[in-house]
Order: sequence, then structure tokens, then C-alpha cells
Amino acid sequence: MKFDPEPPYHHGTPERTGILLINLGSPDAPTAQALRRYLKQFLSDPRVIEIPRLIWWPLLHGIILNTRPAKSAAKYAQIWTGEGAPLLAHTRKQAAMLKGYLGERGIMVEVEFGMRYGNPSVADALEKLRARNCTRILVLPLYPQYAASSTGSALDAVWQTLQRARNMPEIRVMRHYHDDPGYIAALAASVHKHWSEHGRGGKLIMSFHGIPRRAVNLGDPYFCECQKTGRLLAEALALEAEQYMICFQSRFGRAEWLQPYFAPTLTQLAKLGTRRVDVICPGFAADCLETLEEIGMEGKATFLSAGGSEYHYIPALNERENWLHALANIAERHLQGWPHGGFEQGKTALEQSRLRAMAMGAKQ
Repeated sequence: MKFDPEPPYHHGTPERTGILLINLGSPDAPTAQALRRYLKQFLSDPRVIEIPRLIWWPLLHGIILNTRPAKSAAKYAQIWTGEGAPLLAHTRKQAAMLKGYLGERGIMVEVEFGMRYGNPSVADALEKLRARNCTRILVLPLYPQYAASSTGSALDAVWQTLQRARNMPEIRVMRHYHDDPGYIAALAASVHKHWSEHGRGGKLIMSFHGIPRRAVNLGDPYFCECQKTGRLLAEALALEAEQYMICFQSRFGRAEWLQPYFAPTLTQLAKLGTRRVDVICPGFAADCLETLEEIGMEGKATFLSAGGSEYHYIPALNERENWLHALANIAERHLQGWPHGGFEQGKTALEQSRLRAMAMGAKQ
């Protein structure tokens, strides 16, 4: 294997600690060409599509990449902002805020973000951290619930990049935070804020991204972690069982996925007389195409066309201060024992000073 050139190294340069945030990613532009590049990378990931290449490759390159990019580009065009893709804009701000909140605690670390698919890549983010002499890196995938197709794939990208490194950094990984008290409290606060501003509906739907049922049968913990997040959020909101539902969106293909499915659930609720639903997606740290278009727009159209009267999407946590403070708490726990500036760096310098004084005394 050929190893990549290392960043310039200067003797005496202080070693630093870095944090790498990872999210799914977005295309570079809301165009068919950009979507084709993005979807090719995304749908070529064996963690995402566990179908033998002999079967999947002709479908992907012969049909999907020739038909789906234009349709997806039209959807992205509906949510595109002056800052680009919403997911990219939110993740960039989250990285800056996390560094700031940690700095306020005296935890001086470098923070970068990388996207599993698209730009900036995980490799780009790791290169930036290593160029700043980050010899210790904490990897924080922003997926609250672990799934092989999300967190597992994000970690694949880290290992695939570092296996080409000559000077390997020390790595720690956060696996999930689906039951973190701060994360649950931030979700509950976002629901309460929405209810205080818009009133309260008859049913709160907690919708998570779906995965094939086969993955769970083979040992993926995702379904159980979604259920626990939903239960803890319901408890934090003091909801009775009939006041909320957990369901799953974004089914792809003909195989069975986790149920109940989101869109059929909306139709059924409307036909049974539910006049208003509030929808939250606890599995997303930041709003993206899936939450804004599929849940916010398509979900609303489905519910209203089936006879419902009022539909509300509760935004993702995005840059909510209580959420970023919770993420800072999570990061701080995982950084324990690593020098990261501030108090610890001062303490280390003091200890070194004492050792030098002891050594001088011994010589005398």
C-alpha cells in the first residue's frame, strides 16, 4: 500500500486534540449532474445497499443514476438556501458553536466537520486536523442512534482514510447518544417551544429514518435505540401511550423495512379522524432534504389530502443552544484524560515545573 505524504512536522510543535464531527452530506448543487455524483457515492456504499454487486450494479448504473438525479435535484431546489444545502450550513455552524462552548469551559480543541458523502469529505476534515498537529482525535458522528448504514459507514470512512497514514493519530469514537439526558431534554424543549407558539396537536409522531428489517434481524441495534429515544422523549413530555407514535420514513425498494411506515400512518390517522398531527424527527441533529422536503412538505400533503386539517413539522435541533451545550457535555466526557489546553495544559506545565525543581534539588 502507498502511504499519503504527512503534514509538515516541526520539532517542538505542541500536540493538539481535535474533534471530528461527521454527518451524512449533501450534493454540491441542486442540479442533476451534482446529484448523480452524490448518489453514485451514496448508493455505492455496501453499508447502505447490502445487495450483491452483480445484481445491484446494473440497476444502479443502468436505471437509478439515469432517472433519479433529476427528480432529486428538483427536490433539493425547493430547500436550497443562500448558504447552500441546509445540512451543510447547519453542520458548519454546529462545529463552530461546539468549539466555542468547549472553549468557554477551558477546553481548547480544534473542531472540523466532514461529510460521509459529498464535500467537505471525512478525509478533508482529517487532513485539516492533522495539519494542525492534532495527534489525538475524537470522532463524533452526529447520528443519535447507531446503525451500520450511518454510524458504521461514517467510521468506515475514518479507518479508510487513516489506513493510508504513516503517522497515525490516537483515535476515540462516540458510538451513539440516543439516550443522553441532555439530548433528550433538548428534544423535549423544542417540542414545548413549538407547542407554546403554535398550540398542541392531538398526536405527536416521532419519525425516524428507516432501514431494512433484515438489518435488524442480523443484529443492527438501530430499531431498539429508536424505540428507547422515543420512550424517553415521551416520558420527558409526560405523554400517555395514545398521545404519540413512533414510525419510520424513507423506505427504498420492495423489501420490508422497519414499520410502521410514516406516510401510510398519516393517511390512517387522518381517515380515523385525527385533525392535527405534530411531527418530530429525533434521529436528525440538523435539518436536511429528508426532514424539510419528505417530512415537512410531502408529509403535510399526504395528511391533508387524506382528510387531516392541520400538520406541523417541528424543526431539528440545528443550532439550539441547549442542544449544543448537550453535545459539548458529550464531547467533554469522551475527552477525559486527554490534554486539551486550558486547565489541563496549565496543570501539566505546573507538574513539569515541579519535576524540574525536584531534579535541580536532587543535583544540589
